[in-house]
Amino acid sequence: MALHENRVTLIRHGETEWSLSGQHTGITDIPLTENGRDQARRTGELIAGQSFALVLRSPLLRARETAELVGLADQATVDDDLLEWNYGDYEGITTAEIQKTHPGWTVWKGPIPNGETPDQVGDRVDRVIERAREVNGPVALVGHGHSLRILAARWCELPAVEGRRLQLSTATLSVLGWEHDVPGLVAWNAAEVRS
Repeated sequence: MALHENRVTLIRHGETEWSLSGQHTGITDIPLTENGRDQARRTGELIAGQSFALVLRSPLLRARETAELVGLADQATVDDDLLEWNYGDYEGITTAEIQKTHPGWTVWKGPIPNGETPDQVGDRVDRVIERAREVNGPVALVGHGHSLRILAARWCELPAVEGRRLQLSTATLSVLGWEHDVPGLVAWNAAEVRS
């Protein structure tokens, strides 16, 4: 696989009711809040005028709405590998609630009954990375907090679980790139656009 000097812009979806409350939102298909829509519009202003050789987005509503509001809907192709982490039995439940019965639990350490492991999410996003690296030119990916964190870790050739070190707010831009053929972070959790 040839290495390109292309950059990959990651766009996390705007705020939802569950991202606001801290509930694990994997495959539940919920819309953006009005604030989340405003966030996405402001994020769109930050990429206005940029062109992308490839735009991929998660199939979930919150990613679709974000892609539309940032101005990438016409270019975006749905990629199921950009789905958020499947939290299984912990879907819709906060970490604090889970820790009442499993002290010290985090999504990164698990277990996640009937859900995915970090490495399973890593396998999915590895396919997205491969697809992005095959493109000559800039790429944009519209997705979700945990899966984009794992994607960034894997881009940097780290284990999937190291995504735990990369906090990612709603409606932010992050950029992955290269320095001397070494993949790395160019910008992370940038342009935080909360109201």
